[in-house]
Amino acid sequence: MPILARMLPAPLTMEVRRGAIAQLGSLLADSRVATSGRVAVAVGVGQGDRIAEVIAPSLGEAKVFRVPDGTVDAAVSLGADLRKGNYEAVIGVGGGRTIDATKYAASLAGIPMVAVATNLSHDGICSPVASLVYEGGKGSFGVPMPLAIMVDLEFVHDAPPSLVRAGIGDVISNLSAIDDWQLGAVERGEPIDGLAVSMARTAAEAVLGRRDSIESDAFLTVLAESLILSGLSMVIAGSSRPASGGDHEILHAVDQLFPGTSNHGELAGIGAAFCFFLRRDARRLDEIAGCLRRHGLPVVPGDVGLTAEQFTEAVMLAPSTRPGRYTILEHLRLSESEVRAKVEDYVGAVGR
Repeated sequence: MPILARMLPAPLTMEVRRGAIAQLGSLLADSRVATSGRVAVAVGVGQGDRIAEVIAPSLGEAKVFRVPDGTVDAAVSLGADLRKGNYEAVIGVGGGRTIDATKYAASLAGIPMVAVATNLSHDGICSPVASLVYEGGKGSFGVPMPLAIMVDLEFVHDAPPSLVRAGIGDVISNLSAIDDWQLGAVERGEPIDGLAVSMARTAAEAVLGRRDSIESDAFLTVLAESLILSGLSMVIAGSSRPASGGDHEILHAVDQLFPGTSNHGELAGIGAAFCFFLRRDARRLDEIAGCLRRHGLPVVPGDVGLTAEQFTEAVMLAPSTRPGRYTILEHLRLSESEVRAKVEDYVGAVGR
C-alpha cells in the first residue's frame, strides 16, 4: 500500500500559560523522556536560578549546571558534563542563548532536551538550529528540536521587555524569508515545501496585525505559539529556509561586523523591512514597519546605533553569510554605491 501521508516530527508536549512549569515533574516522569529520572538542568543568567529553585521539588536530585553565555565553548563544556554524568535528558531554562547552548550540548551528549523559555526573543525555542558565538562571530548549528517545550507567562512577564518584543521582529521576518524562497523557486528552480511555508506564514500573520502588546497574556500566548510554529516550519523544511532569508543574512552580517549591536529579533525586523523596500512592496513594507513601530522596535539602522555606511557594509557582506541561499540581495546584485543609495532612500521613506 502506498504511503498516503508523511509523518511529521513534533514535541511530545507544549505548554504556554501561567504556571506551565508546574507540569515539569509529570513530564519528566514520562518514560519517553527519562526512564530512570536522571536529568540535568541547565540555567542561564537572569531568571534561570530562580526557576531552578521553583522546579527543584519536582526534580529530586537533578544536577544544576550554569550556562554562562551563548558560545560554542559553553555548549561544548556543558555537553561534556552531560556525557560524564550519564544523564538521560537535560532541561534548558532561560532565554535564547541558554536554550541554544543547551540544544547544542544535548546533541553532543546524544540525549533529549526540554526547553523552558523565560523570554520570547526569537524562534529558537523550537527550531532545529542553535545560533552560537564562535571565533568572534555567530554560527548556526543543526541540532534536534526540543523534545518538549514550556513557556510560563509569569516568568516571561518578568523578563526584560526588549527581549520579549524582539520575538515580534523575528517572527514577522518570516514573510520576507518566504518571499525569498519563492524567488529562489522562480529563478533557480528551488523546491518549496508548501506546508513549511504555510506554517511560517501563519506564525507571522498571527502577530503582524494585533493591536495588543506584550503586557497582555493573550498577546504573549500568540507570540509564543507563533515562535514555536516558526521553529516547527524549519523542522519540516529540513532547513531554516522558511524563516531566514535576506533579512537574516543582513543580521548575521551585522553580528560579524559590529558584534553587540542590538539583538537577533530586532535586527531581523529591520532586515525584513529593508528587504521589502528593495522589493518595492509598499503594502508589506507599511505593515512590517507599522508593526515594528507599534511595539517599540527599531525600524531604521540609526535606531540600533548603525550609520548608513555601516548598514551598507553589512548589506554588502550579507550574501556571504549564507552561501548558496538565493534572496532578494543575490537577485538584485547591487553595487556598493547602489546599496548606499537604497539605504538612504529607505531611511528617508520609513524613518521617523
